[in-house]
Amino acid sequence: MKLYIETKMGAAGDMLMSAFYGLLEETKRLEFVETMNHLFPETISIKPTVSEKCGISGFHASVTIKGCEETEIHPHHEGHHEHHHHEDHHHVHYSYQSILNQIDTMNLPKKVKSDIAAIYRIIGEAEATVHHKTLEQIHFHEVGSLDAIIDVAGSALAIDMLNPECIYASPIHVGNGTVHCAHGILPVPAPATTEILKGIPYYTGQIQSELCTPTGAAILKYYVKEFIDMPAMKVDQIGIGLGTKDFPVANMVRVFSGEICDLHHDLNLDDVIVDISCNIDDMTGEALGFAMEMLLSEGALDVFYIPIQMKKNRPGILLHVFCNPKDKENMIQNVLKYTTTRGVRFQNFNRKKLDASFVNIQMDEQTVIRNKINARKDIQKQKLEYEDVAAYARKNHLSYMEAYEAIQEIIKSQNSL
Repeated sequence: MKLYIETKMGAAGDMLMSAFYGLLEETKRLEFVETMNHLFPETISIKPTVSEKCGISGFHASVTIKGCEETEIHPHHEGHHEHHHHEDHHHVHYSYQSILNQIDTMNLPKKVKSDIAAIYRIIGEAEATVHHKTLEQIHFHEVGSLDAIIDVAGSALAIDMLNPECIYASPIHVGNGTVHCAHGILPVPAPATTEILKGIPYYTGQIQSELCTPTGAAILKYYVKEFIDMPAMKVDQIGIGLGTKDFPVANMVRVFSGEICDLHHDLNLDDVIVDISCNIDDMTGEALGFAMEMLLSEGALDVFYIPIQMKKNRPGILLHVFCNPKDKENMIQNVLKYTTTRGVRFQNFNRKKLDASFVNIQMDEQTVIRNKINARKDIQKQKLEYEDVAAYARKNHLSYMEAYEAIQEIIKSQNSL
């Protein structure tokens, strides 16, 4: 099972946690809530509720801290995604070490606690870079508050319970405008978020709000293998996590669970081959023959030359080399090595072919001839392997055609038995 996270409206800790929660089976959801509510039993309780954005139902995780339910407006995140509790908690600061100590006390599997600590390290290193401090010197503001720790812990626990093989996500919509935080008014995306998102594709848009928070960015950076457009996928379940703020566009993160399709298989395409080509007008026949020999020995599927007329009225050849996609870079290097060309062209081709199988023909105790059967639907062709026929011809002092016909006669006699 693989996950694909759609971040067309950004991402934040509570939305991601809620979306992952939505993918869990009912019994697992109960287990999740019970586990989360025992992390800080005297301080925090969590209650996932069904809500709507633009008529679409999803989950929003309500967090209650010391009996006071979170307010919708978060001083750093403008109430877009991440919750925050009452004013007396806004200015609580946590050192990186104190957060690690809190994580260590959580009654969670060791792997989950390790994931939570790694996510907080991503956030901490970003904050340290932005403020020109060391990791030990920084103090977390909003992202270090207890409810944000719950978002990270909840996301890590839910993913551990889902146990996906791989996680992909879309390029991230980060929002636009400015955001209020403990340090003042900052541009969107906030400096810590941009630091976390280095190397990850993201974009701004028309929505004047912070759509991707540092917490959301760190969770994505830690878990996501690749940020790509959604691949062809057979979806089994969809988890929807809702934000608190309303926009013209549905404020949600969607997580799709299922299997990524092999389009070549589903479209009945056998495979893909790469065609590497170049024009050459300054190599001798011997050098070209040697180049062909070496390219084939390096794994080329086929090598051939086409006579062409080049500039300045020089006769030349067009070299084509076919290879598997995995061999492309190596094959390009070999073309540049064994020919005089300064550059190559290449393109992928979808390929359809007959399905191949082999039947062994026992000629005598020592000799086996392979007969290649090529078939698809109502088409069937067969051809004796050249090397086997040639070896049989040499052994019996026959011409190639005499050997081929002799083997065919033996096949006919065996089939008639």
